[in-house]
Amino acid sequence: MTVVEMLLGRRGPRAGLEGTQPLTSTSILEWLTGPKTTAGKSVTETSALGMSAVWRAVNIIAGTAAALPLHAFVTRDGARIQLDPSEHELADVLDDPHPDMTRFDLWELVYGSLCLWGNAYLLKLRDPLGRLVELWWVNPSRVQASRTSDGAKMYVIDGDTDHPQFDDTILHIPGFGYDGVCGVSPIRLAREGIGLAQAAEEFGARLFGNGSLATGLLQTEQRIDQPAADEIKARWKAAGTGLDSAHDIRVVGSGVKFHQLTIPPEDAQFLQTREFQITEIARWFGMPPHMLAQVDKSTSWGTGIEVQQIAMVTYTFGSWLTRVEQRIGKAFLPARTDPRRRRDPRVFAKY
Repeated sequence: MTVVEMLLGRRGPRAGLEGTQPLTSTSILEWLTGPKTTAGKSVTETSALGMSAVWRAVNIIAGTAAALPLHAFVTRDGARIQLDPSEHELADVLDDPHPDMTRFDLWELVYGSLCLWGNAYLLKLRDPLGRLVELWWVNPSRVQASRTSDGAKMYVIDGDTDHPQFDDTILHIPGFGYDGVCGVSPIRLAREGIGLAQAAEEFGARLFGNGSLATGLLQTEQRIDQPAADEIKARWKAAGTGLDSAHDIRVVGSGVKFHQLTIPPEDAQFLQTREFQITEIARWFGMPPHMLAQVDKSTSWGTGIEVQQIAMVTYTFGSWLTRVEQRIGKAFLPARTDPRRRRDPRVFAKY
């Protein structure tokens, strides 16, 4: 089985792991959907996109970075020269990396993977002459990265330990991490905050869905049956419907009293909770809150927004773009054992 056959033959994120988790295990649900947060919600890299702030933050980072032109360069005599696709395999694959995906499509997946999983994996396909011709995105949930006893990075796809992949076939772009192998999933670290936001959204939906926001209550001290209650309700609605009844006096009789209903203060707090969670998600992704439509604490004009935009480019996009540039460049460095390492022109990728 070739690498491509293996990759295309198993599409499911957990394919190839059958049997590693018994169906009788009490943790089977957590294994499939992720552990529940304190708020009672299971948060995974894909389910987190159901929160509008996460969706928007990931789309801004992935879409903006993918839209930037990425080219191959070479340093000759101290000058940086852009390479034509016909001159080098890196320039060729950056110009047209996939048979049916555009450059934007592919790199949007890469940056989306970094934002959600903290890692991005690309399968490197080569022609019979060994030249790199295509890059295929691999879902990070299908890949387990580690190091062999001699220090080489090894990648197991879909739990297939019989066919491990190495750096010659996988381009691994890790995000921030602490073990020198893999990046850390921002969603996993932020799952409590995302779970709270999802719980607040569900609470609001249930509050409106079960009729908890009725405008008022008609109360009588008399014991009445359902037909009598329906008649009183109909008379109240008839007396209060239409523009002509505005600011009019209503007389119902039967000792009926009207009580205005409002949202209890403890229930109304979910609105403030949702607003706070937008700021929290913006903090996790390094986004100015106004980019996630949180503008109540930001000036809508002048240098305030401009300075925030510049800071986002410098401190958020700068690190993501540099990470991708250096990983691509490192993949095309000559091996350390190659005697030509110091004499070969340095080929690298640059936005």
